Amino acid sequence: MKVLIIGSGGREHALAHKISQSKACERVFMAPGNGGTVGVAEPVQIDPMNFDQLAGYVHVNKIDFVVVGPESPLVAGLVDYLGADARTCEVPVFGPNKMAAQLEGSKDFAKGFMLRHGIPTACYATFAGSEYAQAAEYVARKGAPIVLKADGLAAGKGVRVCLAPGEAEDALRDMLLDGKYGAAGAKVVVEDYLDGRELSVFAVCDGKDYVLLPTAKDYKRVGEGDSGPNTGGMGAVSPVWYADADFMEKVDSQVVRPTMRGLRADGIDYRGFLYFGLMRVAGEPYVIEYNCRMGDPETEAVLPRIKSDLLPLLYAAARGGLGPQAAVDLYPQACATVVLASAGYPGEYSKGKAIKIGGAVAGAMIYHAGTALENHVLTTAGGRVMAVSALGDTLRDALGICYAQIEAVRYEGKVYRRDIGLDLGG
Repeated sequence: MKVLIIGSGGREHALAHKISQSKACERVFMAPGNGGTVGVAEPVQIDPMNFDQLAGYVHVNKIDFVVVGPESPLVAGLVDYLGADARTCEVPVFGPNKMAAQLEGSKDFAKGFMLRHGIPTACYATFAGSEYAQAAEYVARKGAPIVLKADGLAAGKGVRVCLAPGEAEDALRDMLLDGKYGAAGAKVVVEDYLDGRELSVFAVCDGKDYVLLPTAKDYKRVGEGDSGPNTGGMGAVSPVWYADADFMEKVDSQVVRPTMRGLRADGIDYRGFLYFGLMRVAGEPYVIEYNCRMGDPETEAVLPRIKSDLLPLLYAAARGGLGPQAAVDLYPQACATVVLASAGYPGEYSKGKAIKIGGAVAGAMIYHAGTALENHVLTTAGGRVMAVSALGDTLRDALGICYAQIEAVRYEGKVYRRDIGLDLGG
């Protein structure tokens, strides 16, 4: 089977690495890939948002299966486009269609869906730019702590958790008046603050049935001690000890199954990864957000723990044929992932810094994200440069391998968090 993976980040590198190990896989292509994916996937220099070129490539190169990694092309309707194009309509695509992807594409859509189908989530209100006065009055009345979210896609940076008086008013001005997040912030969802422990749950869905993947926790703040602004993610660990069997039964019965029933009731055929961002509050699960794809860097912590062949599972889901007994086998070890970023991220940062990777540390895996090859020299090309992952008998063991490998990676402006997993006993 010839597989085309859409995307260029650490998530897509991890997917390519896992899929390339499948007995069913003949060749893996990646559009566009990055400086570190060349050894795993053949690069295709097509922008993921150029749907016509992607369709042409799939047709000409006789691609058998397409896996879409990032949210932007999903929300913009890539799956619908490939399904409607005569050149590609017979090629299975793993990823939700445009309507289904609105679970991530619009926070307001997702909250309305949860309210309609009785899925536990924080109380909320949504305001447009023309409703700034009403929004300001609502925020002032609610007080701190409170959470403000840009309605649209903001690369993981459109959430402001406001703990002190005045922070929410500043965030509201940034979003609705100053346009900090552009069109993504044209509407703002204001949520009650949930005090609990976060975790991520992932499902592979075929429109009817689903398979749950290992749990994970990511670390969104740029600074140690969960300080500073939100990022796309600075690290992740899997599994999460407080997602025990009893809690996961609640997640399944109160969140996952009602979500799947709600999608079917609304006439939405959801095929792809479905990410549940959860908060455990007094032992009960609440949905913070949905994503229409795997998280990044959670993917880099989850996939190494999967022993099963991933490709047949994704292919069956894309064709609507998972079946109620589908499952995955797991390795028993814990996995840790630490992201190496560029100085200044998530704000302004420099690119083009030469990267040197010293000796490989046994058990470590390096997934490239924001890297490029320039005249055979590996350079930085993004805010998040790469993710280093490792399996270990304990989380502490896995973290030790990660940080040993990180010491061997050198580039100007390298920054990373040194406290990933410590809150979980790592």
